Amino acid sequence: MEAGAGPGAGAAEYRIEDLAHASGATVRTIRAYQDRGLLPTPERRGRANVYREAHLARLRQIADLLDRGYTLASIKELLEAWDAGRGLGGVLGLVAEVQGPWTDEEADRITRTELDAKFGGAQDDEAIAEAVALGVLERVPGRDDEFLVPSPQELAVAVELHAAGVPLMAISGHLRELRGQVEHIASRFLEFTTEHVFARYLGHRPPTDSDAAEAASMVRRLRPLAQQTVDAELARAMQLFATRHLHHHLGAQESTIEGSETRPVLLPRRTTQAVQELVGTDQVAAFVAAAAEREVQARTLDVLASSHARANKVDQKG
Repeated sequence: MEAGAGPGAGAAEYRIEDLAHASGATVRTIRAYQDRGLLPTPERRGRANVYREAHLARLRQIADLLDRGYTLASIKELLEAWDAGRGLGGVLGLVAEVQGPWTDEEADRITRTELDAKFGGAQDDEAIAEAVALGVLERVPGRDDEFLVPSPQELAVAVELHAAGVPLMAISGHLRELRGQVEHIASRFLEFTTEHVFARYLGHRPPTDSDAAEAASMVRRLRPLAQQTVDAELARAMQLFATRHLHHHLGAQESTIEGSETRPVLLPRRTTQAVQELVGTDQVAAFVAAAAEREVQARTLDVLASSHARANKVDQKG
């Protein structure tokens, strides 16, 4: 169907096949969007449906939102807000702010030869595969001898650790464990800021254009705080534990625990996750403390019972 034909001359008109070709969607997808209320109802002309530029623009909006990670249900809410005059600029700005890079570090590329040289010249395919699985390296399509390095700093740390004598598989294992702990910290920081900061902006589904714009501005302000807090706390903890380890290995006598003084205890990641699933994130420390106290009491009772039994045997022999 040619542009300018029939009523509304001057505006482009499409049959469904033409709309599919122009938008990159399939005819089946367009019909599914219509059924879900994502597309305006087309004009009926004889036996054919007539689509216009508004339908093409809407299909491109849907494709863009799908690329950003939205579900069709969420897209429908956003488009309804758009149609009601609430706007999408702020919402899309918030999405771009959150999904954009959270670091100033720029990705780099490295060849397999350069990579092997950084790690002593030995070729280790297993270590390469592990690094790819962890995302430390990314394969470049069509280039078997070249990799993308999303975080050159992270790769540099691995190089230094290996040069200091740490095996490559031990480095990757440590990174897996560290990543789980850092993801937990990130999740808790997100919960904290959502409860105390972002809840007021996200009360509507979707948020209003102005609320979304203010939330995007707040993301820019708060983004560096998580890293700054972790950096400060990591420095404090490293000083504390490094000093303890040094005293221990130099034979210095450690102070005894008195009164209500507490000391951190490292638990395996699986144990922490199991406890978290059982009692919730906020109750992990209390649960572990109570379980440890219960075990201490049980063992104390066992010792007392054992001592009493031995005493009875002695009395009976006497």
